[in-house]
Amino acid sequence: MNKKTVILGTGGTIAGTGAAGGHAYTAAQLTTEELVRGIPGLAQAAGGDLVIEEVARIDSKDMDHAVWRRLAQRCAVHLADSRVGGIVITHGTDTIEETAWLLHELLPADKPVVLTCAMRPATALVPDGPQNLLDAVLLASHPEARGVMVCALGSIFDPCDVSKVHPQRLNAFASLDGGPLGWVEAGQVRWAHAVPPSAATARHGALLHAPAFTDGAWPRVEIALSHAGCDGALVDSMVASGVRGIVVAATGNGTLHHALEAALERAADAGVAVRVASRCPLGRMAAITGQPWRDAGGLSPVKARISLMLELVAA
Repeated sequence: MNKKTVILGTGGTIAGTGAAGGHAYTAAQLTTEELVRGIPGLAQAAGGDLVIEEVARIDSKDMDHAVWRRLAQRCAVHLADSRVGGIVITHGTDTIEETAWLLHELLPADKPVVLTCAMRPATALVPDGPQNLLDAVLLASHPEARGVMVCALGSIFDPCDVSKVHPQRLNAFASLDGGPLGWVEAGQVRWAHAVPPSAATARHGALLHAPAFTDGAWPRVEIALSHAGCDGALVDSMVASGVRGIVVAATGNGTLHHALEAALERAADAGVAVRVASRCPLGRMAAITGQPWRDAGGLSPVKARISLMLELVAA
């Protein structure tokens, strides 16, 4: 029996419209049905039926916790259906790496969940969205694919490493240290190391059904930046306003401006959870010891924020 492929739409540039051939456009104008209908061959690429569902229609710069919660819950429902082989999520480029990491932390990894996007709107002279969506459907229906992945411009990325690295180019994404997991070429999936990557088990899968996740607001976690001339006042303000966690984008190997470090010590003394990531896009900082906070385990600041938030939800 052929498995169904589910396409969940959230909007983004891939569903954007504007003057044909122009750079000015508005994201998230097409419905998911309209987006899919405009791409021939999707059902054939899936090798079975397509199920189309619109979870949201937003510019991904405006992604919020409510949409994340709804998207994760709909993914969980479809993944539990034995008739579903995989899921494709259409998304905006600006926060796709954050959504991918959130879903990686929450969802079971026995089936593929592929996020895709576009740097050009659907009405561009040469839009990139149709091929990206076709590639994502091919990947989601591949028998060896597992877990959450991002697929764009023919490359397949791990949610842990992928980042948007350019504001305008079509090849806007990279996994800087790790490289791609593989590629979709001429309708075929080619894994980078000749074997499919293993999918990690979600660390916070139990949260999908926990009242702390499904009801009410999630704990507030903010990001602070260590920079020349930093005075720590922003951290003090965060603590005064009731923040539960702070992720610091530190310089170099986790170094902190002395004034910011003092403010973080005050925050930790007040019961705020602190994690330290690096501003550097490449490499991994050394583990932190002897401090009232932990390092972010190699995650970027935006992904470390998600992991800390989920830790606080689970606490």
